[in-house]
Amino acid sequence: MALDWLCRDCLAHASSTIVPARCPSCGSPRLRSHEELFALSIAHVDCDAFYASVEKRDDPSLRDKPLIIGGGTRGVVSTCCYIARQSGVRSAMPMFKALQLCPDAVVLKPNMAKYVAVSRQIRTYMDALTPLVEPLSIDEAFLDLSGTQTLHKAPPALVLARFSKAIETEVGVSISVGLSHNKFLAKTASDLDKPRGFAVIGAAETIAFLAPKPISLIYGVGKVFAETLRKDGLVTIGQLQDEPPENLMRRYGETGARLARLARGEDSRRISSDSEMKTISSETTFNTDISSMEELSTQLLQVTERLSERLKAKNVVGDTVTLKLKSAGFRLRTRARHLMIPTQLANVIYETGLSLLEREIDGTAFRLIGIGVSGIDTADGSDPADLLEPAIARKAAAERAMDRVRNRFGREAVVRGKLYKQKPATMPAEDIDQNEGKTR
Repeated sequence: MALDWLCRDCLAHASSTIVPARCPSCGSPRLRSHEELFALSIAHVDCDAFYASVEKRDDPSLRDKPLIIGGGTRGVVSTCCYIARQSGVRSAMPMFKALQLCPDAVVLKPNMAKYVAVSRQIRTYMDALTPLVEPLSIDEAFLDLSGTQTLHKAPPALVLARFSKAIETEVGVSISVGLSHNKFLAKTASDLDKPRGFAVIGAAETIAFLAPKPISLIYGVGKVFAETLRKDGLVTIGQLQDEPPENLMRRYGETGARLARLARGEDSRRISSDSEMKTISSETTFNTDISSMEELSTQLLQVTERLSERLKAKNVVGDTVTLKLKSAGFRLRTRARHLMIPTQLANVIYETGLSLLEREIDGTAFRLIGIGVSGIDTADGSDPADLLEPAIARKAAAERAMDRVRNRFGREAVVRGKLYKQKPATMPAEDIDQNEGKTR
């Protein structure tokens, strides 16, 4: 069987039954081969240790030194270079612990203005490849190169290899590329071969590729849920594949349905350009700082109801819920969770946000709480009751009934018991559409 291959250094490419160990044109060992290499078109691009890479680009004396980007001794690691990672340093690690692991590290404070400028520069290169670019953060994005072969006179894999080489030589930072047939697998692939990676997951190999992998590979499965699954006898994705989807749905509700789908590599989400709305959120600043779970959960419900109203008014849904907390000392915490079924329902958003909030209750006093959804799409066909856990379906039906009453008699016609005696925050709640970059 013939395999497609390309050289990531000189960009030579061909199809042959025997893939050479080194490029016959330039002698480079950096070849990528796969039977579907020139047929796949969904990519995830991720910059390698982005902040650290930019700093090393601008100061060559740092090139061979461990570098940590972060705050002071009481701060956390924003990112670190791969040399520092060899000592065990990781993003979000407390700075004091990072310096214990790597005492020789050079520490620099983040220069966000510089990083944003480089990110925009990289984005211009992406836009030249395809109009379907979906940024996920300052240093990563999805690209859909379907139908671009005639324009570029090359298959997507070769276009991406050119792009990767251009970013490294012209911008001065390295990237890793994941290429597959959907977003979930493309993002999975981009983590397989870092740094300077180019990994491929084909359609034909999807089930077999995923089967031996730990369930934690599926985004949204954290340590707590992974432990729950382990206690239930589910450790590998292959074990999820062997379970009937209805069994997983019965045991884990909508999350079970999502697990069943992703375990088989099924992901129908489209890549959308950032001209579309990316995040809708609502937040409020408290009259006095709050540390108790009861008070915080009440405030969370209040902003969640506002958010749900806006989603319904815009006839959109989101597939990722993000909780935002700001401490009395102005330290920001954000926590996110993906949903199997995109939603606009206050109940689903609130319970997801509540589970994230419970993990943040540690005595810290907070001055602000917010909730938002991203992965915005039209609401058609969302929150289908037949796919939801029965208890969730009943709550969804009750919420729809509340909406009908409010639409007819006004918002105050129906008030949830938890909010009945709620005192207003000092500042009114703010509603934010992130793509527009302004408060509404």
